[in-house]
Amino acid sequence: MANTTSGGNAAFHNFNNDFAHIADPNERRRLALAEIDKAPFGWYHARACVVAGVGFFTDAYDIFAINLVTPMLGVVYWQTAHSKPGTIPTNSDTAIKVATSGGTVLGQVGFGILADLVGRKRMYGLELILIIFATLAQSLSAASPAMSVVGLIIFWRVLMGVGIGGDYPLSSIITSEFATTKWRGAMMGSVFAMQGIGQFTAAMIALIVTSGFKESLLTAKSASACDGVCQLATDKMWRIIIGFGAVPGCIALYYRLTIPETPRYTFDVARDVEKASEDTQAYFSQKSEGKPDNLRQAAVIQDAEQRFSMPKAGYKDFFRHYSQWKHGKVLLGTAGSWFFLDVAFYGLGLNNSVILSAIGFAKGNSMYKIFYNTAVGNLILVCAGSIPGYWVTVATVDTIGRKPIQLMGFTMLTILFIIIGFAYHKLSEGGLLALYVLAQFFFNFGPNATTFIVPGECFPTRYRSTSHGLSAASGKIGAIVAQCVFGPLRQKGAPPGSTDSPWLNHVMQIFALFMLCGIFTTLLIPETKRKTLEELAGEVPGTANYDPVTAGHHGSVTYHGSDEESSTMQSNDRNEKQGTAV
Repeated sequence: MANTTSGGNAAFHNFNNDFAHIADPNERRRLALAEIDKAPFGWYHARACVVAGVGFFTDAYDIFAINLVTPMLGVVYWQTAHSKPGTIPTNSDTAIKVATSGGTVLGQVGFGILADLVGRKRMYGLELILIIFATLAQSLSAASPAMSVVGLIIFWRVLMGVGIGGDYPLSSIITSEFATTKWRGAMMGSVFAMQGIGQFTAAMIALIVTSGFKESLLTAKSASACDGVCQLATDKMWRIIIGFGAVPGCIALYYRLTIPETPRYTFDVARDVEKASEDTQAYFSQKSEGKPDNLRQAAVIQDAEQRFSMPKAGYKDFFRHYSQWKHGKVLLGTAGSWFFLDVAFYGLGLNNSVILSAIGFAKGNSMYKIFYNTAVGNLILVCAGSIPGYWVTVATVDTIGRKPIQLMGFTMLTILFIIIGFAYHKLSEGGLLALYVLAQFFFNFGPNATTFIVPGECFPTRYRSTSHGLSAASGKIGAIVAQCVFGPLRQKGAPPGSTDSPWLNHVMQIFALFMLCGIFTTLLIPETKRKTLEELAGEVPGTANYDPVTAGHHGSVTYHGSDEESSTMQSNDRNEKQGTAV
């Protein structure tokens, strides 16, 4: 029996290896992973969700805070030499916002691949360090004779985006690989739901700093008149709002850097059975990682290399795996659904100014009132639709299922965008607001949550992070399309310098088509509710998804005979496992 391991933190834990006496590495793997799958929900699960969720809180804060900050940048840096003093040029505004999405694509693909190559533990925390560093650097940026403030902010936001992108696959797969099967969807959903809390906090911090500088902001009636103490206050405000985004990341950093490697990665990719078994117990006893005996570990690795049945990860195996339609269609379904979703999800943000006008929070008679109304208006919109949608998903995703929620969400959004698009000029402001809130609700009680959850579950361990990263990156490409294509398109036909959106109704109609396409890509994904990750990956004989090659049986066991033969082999397999366990 192995000795008690040491080290750990409050989120991940460790105790004695219960399976050190079992020689067969495949059986040892099965028993260790079964212990994770069947574990009752406990505080260690809640702590793990918080550690991963703080990263998503930070991501959402940094992404959405820029919408509140760009008007302030206009006041500080564009008071002269511009057709509209005090207002940031449209091109600069778009470039700053798209920079984050561009960096996110790089981070999702890059960190996704690296997490499969070198491990989840080695990558987790590095992306948060990058986010913290780039966030603080943004808050300290300033224009100079040689460099514009737009160029500096774009540079730092691209780097920040790389870190944010890395958080998508890493937080998703680490949560899924440590989660209990029964509540895996709720755990992953609660991590993603922290995006709503991040959006809420960004608007709340903007409201607090606006109130703090109230007296200075009251000295100017409009952005063009905001100079002196008003301009100084605005410059301090945007730096505080951006800089605060680094605070929650610093709190979570220690826990991320001290997590154990996920046992599934150590088993299936690193093929270190002894370490994986120890790390499985580390999760339950609040230790940072298991510490097996080095001599025993080396001997077991050498033995497992000969006897372990799981296929090795590699470029040839990757293309062989996804060249099969039954596996390739799943990746197409997750990536396609995320792309179609994000085109409309980020595109709907183009409508924010119209919605804020509808609820009376678009203008003001002083800079204080303008910034105050913008912050409060965003708080109302987030609380009305986004946050309830996230948490309804958390409450129902393990009972209703991922696929039904995603299909329902895309269907409802198709209907809502058709109504908004074709009845846009006939809708009252109240009607438009109601449809907007409903759309936000069904985005989050729908595909916005499930497109994050499903890719973290339905792929084999050796390619889970890469596949999630590719799926997430396709979504951010959709966001870039929304910002670069549909942003200018909505102003088609408007007079130069105007903020009108005469083509907005047609843009909404196009979004309805994207939501309809999302319905069809959803049909390609499997239902992952209450199934183990190994069953979803096709590694469990006798299940619908079983694939002998994926399960590593192509060399020793073949399940291409009659049903009677297949049943006999499965029965023998069960009897052998029972005998080994005894």
